[in-house]
Amino acid sequence: MGCRSLAAGHPGYISHDKETSIKYVSHQHPNHPQLFSIVRQACVRSLSCEVCPGREGPIFFGDEQHGFVFSHTFFIKDSLARGFQRWYSIIAIMMDRIYLINSWPFLLGKIRGIIDELQGKALKVFEAEQFGCPQRAQRMNTAFTPFLHQRNGNAARSLTSLTSDDNLWACLHTSFAWLLKACGSRLTEKLLEGAPTEDTLVQMEKLADLEEESESWDNSEAEEDTKAVALLEGAEGRELTKYPTDSSLLSSCGNWQARKLSVFKSLRHMRQVLGAPSFRMLAWHVLMGNQVIWKSRDADLVQSAFEVLRTMLPVGCVRIIPYSSQYEEAYRCNFLGLSPQVQVPSHVLSSEFAVIVEVHAATRSSLHPTGCEDDQSLSKYEFVVTSGSPVAADRVGPTILNKMEAALTNQNLSVDVVDQCLVCLKEEWMNKVKVLFKFTKVDSRPKEDTQKLLSILGASEEDNVKLLKFWMTGLSKTYKSHLMSTVRSPTASEPRS
Repeated sequence: MGCRSLAAGHPGYISHDKETSIKYVSHQHPNHPQLFSIVRQACVRSLSCEVCPGREGPIFFGDEQHGFVFSHTFFIKDSLARGFQRWYSIIAIMMDRIYLINSWPFLLGKIRGIIDELQGKALKVFEAEQFGCPQRAQRMNTAFTPFLHQRNGNAARSLTSLTSDDNLWACLHTSFAWLLKACGSRLTEKLLEGAPTEDTLVQMEKLADLEEESESWDNSEAEEDTKAVALLEGAEGRELTKYPTDSSLLSSCGNWQARKLSVFKSLRHMRQVLGAPSFRMLAWHVLMGNQVIWKSRDADLVQSAFEVLRTMLPVGCVRIIPYSSQYEEAYRCNFLGLSPQVQVPSHVLSSEFAVIVEVHAATRSSLHPTGCEDDQSLSKYEFVVTSGSPVAADRVGPTILNKMEAALTNQNLSVDVVDQCLVCLKEEWMNKVKVLFKFTKVDSRPKEDTQKLLSILGASEEDNVKLLKFWMTGLSKTYKSHLMSTVRSPTASEPRS
């Protein structure tokens, strides 16, 4: 603010904003020469050539070089001035024209409030002076006196005198400082994203299905009142899990104490606990879409394992049965939690399309060394990973697995950074899945062309091809129907005449 009504030698006013470390200064004039020139020109124009219709009200002017100005002119009552009033203006200068125009309603309302208060104070002073010494009759008696002698050499009265408020400039400083801060706070940046990701589309579709089924359940009576059925709502969709109604689950409620859950915190944590070879085997089967079976007495441990492992897959590829009392076929789920007593069929044990993680009580000799992040709750367990198709250590594997392991082993990357790397990797490969789906399922290109496309995509290796085909099952119905409708539409395939 460059106010010229402060007394000579006045140090000015300064306010500190601790939140943003910004200082708001009111002084006789801006110290910066370029800013002084901009403010001076805006002041002159607002009170001379830029005139609002009716002379009182808001106007807008300016250019790219000297900035853009919001100016509100108004009159203050003065019993000693010609016409008994003086002309003032409050201005706001910005270099951003669009933002100043968008701030017009905000500035107009707040500045109008300041003006009303100033005019109210000046009116009281004016009425008091007119009551004590009316100026109109005195001026009528000296109507033929030359104008220069009417002023009697008196200088123009200050705004402090017109309002009879010695603290006026301090009050204006705080008002203008708040106005600048509040106006600046209105400037926010928004991230404009493109089309929603496949994970988002799948989640929206599953949520819509869940709401539709919930409505149908509300209109029908329950057939079984003796079974406790829990509806698990998560990103993976809807799963029904039956829990026994044994009263032992509710026993000792009065003596209940919070116990420390045995959980996996992240993929890095799981890799540390299982060991690099076992984790690579498990991760390979997860990415390929093979069935992952966990057998443990601790249902919370299995749940946490699935929550960590599912982050490697698109949402549409995740089908979880958290804990079951019987084996479920692979077409129903690719993540299956079982109690240790459940017998897994022999053909599954020897299958190359399944991996089994058995959780046993660890013996003293098999306790894994400390050093994992918060591994004390898992130190009582021993994890045995087996499969009918073990992954050889020298196998190349899918590209995304190798990149993921490189991120997990890089200790310079935090867990949050690793998670973001995995999100980017999944998006990259889901884009390849979309291209492959369009190429093979929609356009029906021959195999030779498909091989060329896979080579271009950098996914011609066997494991990469299997991964793409499995991830293709996770594409949203919205995306598939959009492509199909576009191809089948006559206007999309036939040129217009």
